[in-house]
Amino acid sequence: MAENNRQPNEKLTLTRENSFWTKRPVVYARSFVVNFLVYGCVFYLAFLIKYDSFPWSFFWKALPWALAIKLLVLFAARSYRNIGYYATFRELYSIVVDSVVGFAGIVLFFKIGHHLGIFKDNLSFSVAVLDMIFSIVARGGGRMVKRFYFESIAPTFEGNPDDEPAFLVGANSRGARVANGINTQRNVGVRVVGFLTIHEYKVKMRLGSLPVVANVDDFVPVAKKAKVKTILFIAGSLPGKVFRALYEKCDQNGLVLRVVPQVEYYPDTKIPIRDVDVNDLLKRDPVRLDDEQIRALVSGKRVLVTGAGGSIGSEICRQLARFAPGELFILGRGENRIFFLDRELRSTNPKVKVTPIIADVQNAERIDGVFQATRPELVFHAAAHKHVPLMEANACEAIRNNIYGTKVVADCSDKYGVEKFVMVSTDKAVNPSSVMGCSKQMAERYVNALAVRSKTKFIVTRFGNVLGSNGSVVPIFTKQIENGGPITITDKRMTRYFMTIPEASQLVLDAAAMGKGGEIFVLDMGEPVRIMELAKDLVRLSGLPERAIEIQEVGLRPGEKLYEELYFETETRIPTTQKKLFAAQHRQFDLDEVQKQIDELLSMTSRTSDEIRARLRDFVPEYKPTVLPKNGSAPQNESDSRKGDEKK
Repeated sequence: MAENNRQPNEKLTLTRENSFWTKRPVVYARSFVVNFLVYGCVFYLAFLIKYDSFPWSFFWKALPWALAIKLLVLFAARSYRNIGYYATFRELYSIVVDSVVGFAGIVLFFKIGHHLGIFKDNLSFSVAVLDMIFSIVARGGGRMVKRFYFESIAPTFEGNPDDEPAFLVGANSRGARVANGINTQRNVGVRVVGFLTIHEYKVKMRLGSLPVVANVDDFVPVAKKAKVKTILFIAGSLPGKVFRALYEKCDQNGLVLRVVPQVEYYPDTKIPIRDVDVNDLLKRDPVRLDDEQIRALVSGKRVLVTGAGGSIGSEICRQLARFAPGELFILGRGENRIFFLDRELRSTNPKVKVTPIIADVQNAERIDGVFQATRPELVFHAAAHKHVPLMEANACEAIRNNIYGTKVVADCSDKYGVEKFVMVSTDKAVNPSSVMGCSKQMAERYVNALAVRSKTKFIVTRFGNVLGSNGSVVPIFTKQIENGGPITITDKRMTRYFMTIPEASQLVLDAAAMGKGGEIFVLDMGEPVRIMELAKDLVRLSGLPERAIEIQEVGLRPGEKLYEELYFETETRIPTTQKKLFAAQHRQFDLDEVQKQIDELLSMTSRTSDEIRARLRDFVPEYKPTVLPKNGSAPQNESDSRKGDEKK
């Protein structure tokens, strides 16, 4: 798999080495000196144009005061901080405002000075007007000339002749800024020679000095004619369907598709262009949630995360550490994962107090002791068994860990006055076909019922498959590709909702911030992805032809279904303040009834998985366990068969 060589926390590489002349005080001093000289020259020029006989005596008396007023305005507006070779129209507007304010100050000062007898002669109004105009032309024009040099002239002399020509997708203002940033850099490796667009009417137009050469639907002939082999696009700038079509066109025609991350670009910053990553193959743009309300919730709080050693739990810990919790308790039963996560967090966030805890959520006495000692204010419950076929064969463990473990942590949260409790659930809890999904549904019910009686705000987050998590389909497929295949999929019709690990963890945190108690939060993950298409995409991303790796259907495994769902039919989908985050309002459950059901299930953990499945079906009417059809083919679910018929 291609990887981005730049680490997430690595600073962008500067192309210019730090020196005495690039230190901030020296840069500011240079700016003041330059403006001092410019202001002096334009003031002299205004006098020269106005008077036939130059009034030297009055000029030398007026010059220091005029310079003092204009430099004072410059300092008050902090215009000396602007980077001249990245001038924008906003900066030109600031120059105009500075000059107008300076003009008004000079006119007013000299008029009052003449009235008080400080100056024998009054400054001519036309001199002040000429001085203002020349100041705007000199400062604004100088910046535009400097920017023109860095964007148009410098690359001609300083650019690397070995840079690969490239087309950039995005004929808009952002694309123009990125193209300028790339073309003014050294050692980037590529040079933008034209734009591709999704808007047909822009083709053959020009954006700055570069042409819009083609539409993304028919750019291949133009690319071959121009000998362009690299196509660039800005991360998150294309709809999922457009990106997928673009990727396939590049792959089929021997072109390389590369990503320009969304960062701020300045002329002295090297742009970190990277190869396409598996996360780019979501059929939607990544969801970005609200950091500020998460910070307001977490900062300074004692936070406990269960299942901290898992993929989601560990990423929740990493995200939490960004928001400066008072103390972060990372709880898990696998000592190795907790050990390495503890070391990582201490290294990357040295100011955050991290306390590792080895404990099993099924041990009620131990968990009670942990709560008594730590007194957490926020609890994120990510501990769970998640592998569907394993839980089908070991139903008793799903009951103990997923249902009873959740109950233990939730009861302690209620007992010790936790402010908010957030449970990590799954789309497999909706109309479940597996013991794992049914156990998560029972856990959701207990949390929902407890929320009614407790002062603690109990919240559930529900999402689909997580790209790259431990044991998920992507790392399994990747390993099979590394071994030369075959890639094994259960059914070519199977679809799943996908999200990235950061999206999943941010969903949990954002739900905690906005939750009032009793809600189930669901992320809008766009259209489900076909597992067959995902397998083919991973083969392509590995740099291999699509048919280089065999893809075999092995049939549905026990507990699996073809299509996952995010909501029950009885649930109401409620919008939230976050565009991509929704709340699902489920029917209310009675705490005493759910408690009795859990007690009965716990009493059955010594029985067979078939007996447990039968009792779960009594408690959860929506639960439809997989059954072997009479023809002996792969196990299917009744609802899956119905959906398959409907799709046909």
